[in-house]
Amino acid sequence: MEQIAIDVLNAYHERLKAERAQPRESRLAGVSRDNLMLAVGPDTGQVLNSLAGSLPQPNILELGTSFGYSTLWLADGARRSGGKVTTIEQLEHKSAYAKEQLRLAGLDSYVEFIVGDALEVIDSLPQMFDLVLVDLWKDLYVPCLERFYPKLKSGAIVVADNIIRPGGENARAYQNAIRSKAGMQSVLLPVGTGIEISRLEQ
Repeated sequence: MEQIAIDVLNAYHERLKAERAQPRESRLAGVSRDNLMLAVGPDTGQVLNSLAGSLPQPNILELGTSFGYSTLWLADGARRSGGKVTTIEQLEHKSAYAKEQLRLAGLDSYVEFIVGDALEVIDSLPQMFDLVLVDLWKDLYVPCLERFYPKLKSGAIVVADNIIRPGGENARAYQNAIRSKAGMQSVLLPVGTGIEISRLEQ
């Protein structure tokens, strides 16, 4: 990763550190969840970066830009592999912040930022994907899966975050749904808050 991207990443880490240092009750009291990073964290970020950088010229789909932390990891991988990231965020202010941070990191040319409803946007996308990150509201995991599954290339990889923490009914429903898809192999890894990594057979 180039130094300008590392500098932006370090700024993200400072924000994450300050956010996570607060007790959960204080963190949420009087603060809209829309203003929290709720990011994947550095361990999961490194996994995403490795995957994005190892695939040949991948089309990458990110569901849930938030403030752009995971987008940066994916974009840096795309830079190395000649790929492109399409990232979807429902909230304009989050997408705008992410876009500015990726510009500062010198990685914005590898990313297409889309603001809108993830389900509607997925339906409208013409391209097929080699890598998908699922990290938005958990009740959307299964509906999003149903929409992007037909757009997966042979050998595509899907990463879903927050499967162990907070986990819950929606996380289990997603695991069951993706593991039941034809040709899909899937495993839960205790990285970060728990990531389900799935691969469509070639």
